This record gives sequence, structure tokens and C-alpha cells, in this order.
Amino acid sequence: MSNIKVNKIKKKSKAVELHENVPADWYYQSLKVDIFQRYWHKRRFEEVTKISEPVDKVLDIGCADGMFSKVILDATNASSLIGIDVIKTSINWAKKHWKKNKKMKFIVGDAQELKFKSDEFDAVYIMEVLEHVENPLKVLLEVKRVLKKNGFGVFLVPSDNDLFKIVWWLWLTFYPRGWVWKDTHIQTYRENFLPTLCKKAGFKVEVDKKFHLKMLHLVKVRK
Repeated sequence: MSNIKVNKIKKKSKAVELHENVPADWYYQSLKVDIFQRYWHKRRFEEVTKISEPVDKVLDIGCADGMFSKVILDATNASSLIGIDVIKTSINWAKKHWKKNKKMKFIVGDAQELKFKSDEFDAVYIMEVLEHVENPLKVLLEVKRVLKKNGFGVFLVPSDNDLFKIVWWLWLTFYPRGWVWKDTHIQTYRENFLPTLCKKAGFKVEVDKKFHLKMLHLVKVRK
């Protein structure tokens, strides 16, 4: 029994270790000082908002500092949103920053082992997170478990096309703030790997599109 607990701790620590250089309020600061990131994220949430639906309860996996959780909350007009992330410092920052918004709750959590009951959420969002996880299929199976019948998921990943690989290398190598993301992408979603993985998890794919010069791949699935 003790060995199992030790293994779980090590696994969680690895996920945190990958992102140990990322500031707790990364997106909050980025949207304030970084023109490139403001454009990048504005464009992606225009696309995400287009395919969102009004729902009651939402789960945001990999919520970081909660800046985009608020965008998702507004896009879905949800009565409640729970954001989870493995990085405790980001969750603590989000709790403090968003404490006046009673519709949002932030907790530390592992996407591969969601601590929620089955059929709990109307929608689950995973925005540029699946490239950071060890077992993306396990994450998608967990998402399917916690989604209600006919609930939907919205997933966004880098497409890893040639242009993205060039931009990502430039970002890591020369951009003043980009270095903090070095070695954090441990999965690749080239071609049609994301929708293929979603179908393998048992989802019906309703939206499958690429934008930002095909550097981002967006899918919407239905349970």
C-alpha cells in the first residue's frame, strides 16, 4: 500500500517539475505585457466561443491562473465552473484573484485521475493542455466518465505542423519569456491525431478545425 502512495506522489511531482519555471500568474501577466500572446489567445477564444453552448456546470482542466476559465464561464453562461491544475501555486493565485466570483472554484487536481463522480459535468474544456500530459488517452477517458450523457468537450492543442515547430523553436530560443516552457510539450498531435484519439476514447467528433495558419487544432466532441 505504501509503495502505491509513493508512486502516485512521484507521478504528480513529475508533472509539476515540468512546469516549475512557469510563474503562477503567467497568463495574467502575459495578457498585460505581451502583444503576441494577447493576439494568440484572443484568436483562439474567438474560435472556442463560436462552438460553446449554454450549460450549467463546466470543468476546465489545466486552468492555470484562471484567466481563461473566466472566458469559458462567459462563453457557456454556466452557473458554476471548476478549474483544476497540478500546479498548486497557480491554483492559489487563482483562488485569490477570483475570490469575488462565486461561480468559479479552483482546486489542485490531476487530469489523469479526476476526483469527481461520473456524469457530473455538462461540458469539459482542455485548452492547450493535452500536449503536456503523460497519458492523453487516459485523460480523455476520464473526461468521458465525468461528462453527463450528451455533454460536450472542447479540446485545443498545437497541431505541430512545420510552421508551429518553427514558431515554437523561436519562442523558446529567442523570446524573452518563452524559455519557461522548454521541455513541457511531451506529446505531439500532428495530422489528425487528436480527433483520432477522441474517437478511440468513444467520443463523437462534431467540430474538427485548424486555425492560426493551421498551428492550432480545435475539436468539439459529444458523449
